This record gives sequence, C-alpha cells and structure tokens, in this order.
Amino acid sequence: MQTKQQIQALLAQAGLLPRHRFGQNFMIDQNLLRIVADAGKPSPGDVILEIGPGTGTLTEELLSRGAQVIAVEIDRDLAAMLRERFKDEARFTLIEGDALDSKHALNRELLAAIKSKEHPPKLIANLPYNIASPLIIELLLAGVEIFAFTVQKEVADRLRAAPGTDAYGALSVMVQLLAKMEVLRTLPPTAFWPVPTIHSALVRLTRNDRLGPRARKFSSFLQKLFSSRRKTLRRSLSDTHDNPPELLNQLHLDPNARAENLSPDQLLLLFDSLNG
Repeated sequence: MQTKQQIQALLAQAGLLPRHRFGQNFMIDQNLLRIVADAGKPSPGDVILEIGPGTGTLTEELLSRGAQVIAVEIDRDLAAMLRERFKDEARFTLIEGDALDSKHALNRELLAAIKSKEHPPKLIANLPYNIASPLIIELLLAGVEIFAFTVQKEVADRLRAAPGTDAYGALSVMVQLLAKMEVLRTLPPTAFWPVPTIHSALVRLTRNDRLGPRARKFSSFLQKLFSSRRKTLRRSLSDTHDNPPELLNQLHLDPNARAENLSPDQLLLLFDSLNG
C-alpha cells in the first residue's frame, strides 16, 4: 500500500496535484484502507467496481485478494498512471471518463460492464465527494449487490435519515427501499490527503430490493415530490390527480402533510395508488 509520501512522490513525478474539481482526497491511513476493503468482503473471482481509484492504493489491495477490478477514473493523468502501474495485471480493467453520463445515467461503458457479468458486482471505493449521491442511486438501479465506500458524513446522514428531519429526502427513501444501510465508522479528516474540511463515514449497503421494475419510475416520482419541499401533498399532487384530498384520505395520509413527513413505505403506497 502507498503511504502519504509515496502518493505525493507519484504525483510530483508526474507533475500533478490533487484536483478539487474531481473531489480528489486520497486515503493515506493504511489500516483504514484495509478496513474499507474488508467491509466489501471481496473474495477471489469477485468483480469489484472502484470509482475514483486515484493512484491505485485500494486497487492494489483488492487485486491482492484475488478480485477482478473495474476502475473508473475521470482524471486522464491519473488514468495514464494507473494503466502503466497495472499494465501486466489481467484482472484490472480501466474505464477512463466520468462514472456518470448525466445526473440520472451511468457511464455507458460502466453500465455495460455491470450488465455483462454473470454475478452482480460489488462496489468498494473511496467515492469522489462531488458525485456520490447520484452515483449511489444509479448503481443501486443497475443491480450492484454490495457497496462498501467512504463518503462525506453529511451524505451518510442523508442515506439513513428519518422522516421529518432536514436530511431526509429522495436519496434517503430510495436507499432505504433498495438496501440495508449501515454506517460502520466515522473517519477523521486526517485519514485523507489533502485533508478535507469535513468528516467522512464508511458505509455498507446490502441490496434488499423492495421496488423491483418500478424503481426508476418511483425515483422520478420522488424527485418531483421532493423538489418543492414546502408544498403540501394536496398541492404537489394537484397536477396528476383530480382529487388529491380524497385519495390521501383513503390512504390515511394528511393532505396538509409534506413529502418529508411520509415514511418510505407511505411514499411507496402513494406511488402505487397513483399508478395502479
């Protein structure tokens, strides 16, 4: 594994500095890096997705455990470094580019790689801070079974947020209906270089899909419903239903409540009633 000094030396040799616009913060705590890998339970033959591999520290650990690694790196200079470093490793595949083609679509090459595998892949990664939320949803929709990743603690709090809290939103609902979510530990800023201004968290998601084929449509429904958080359900549904108060009363839901007051199960019940 690479130490902070080794990572700095690799970047300096290539004339590079960490790029804030790509959310680059490299994990330098080697014990924590092993813990991240352990959280995803990689086994020989597993297909592991790694988004934002950086200089390849976690990649090296995953390969040492016999896994096949599909890494996605947007930084062309780091991508060149990774190609050179793992050029003789048959179990390493690099996709150069953004992991997302848009906010609601995975990189097509990444999606094709996921769909081509006989068994669903795992995600084990130190996720770039700037794309974590939409990426998690898209990878869940694509069928990834197990996730082990570091992310801003704020995002981790949103993943597990309860109804009626400021952190609760469409992301919370989707994750809680598609997976079992665990926050395994909080990570201090000093675990990374450059040192971020926030704490991070190690999260594990284990797929527990309660949405099935309606997941994509339900996600769009949530995005619309939570886009105007201050609107009551009565107002939010007025464009799509002739008599929202009647429907909501039938479902034992308060027409004057807001989307943020409803549990994931209540939101799914409302969706199914509108689309039945």
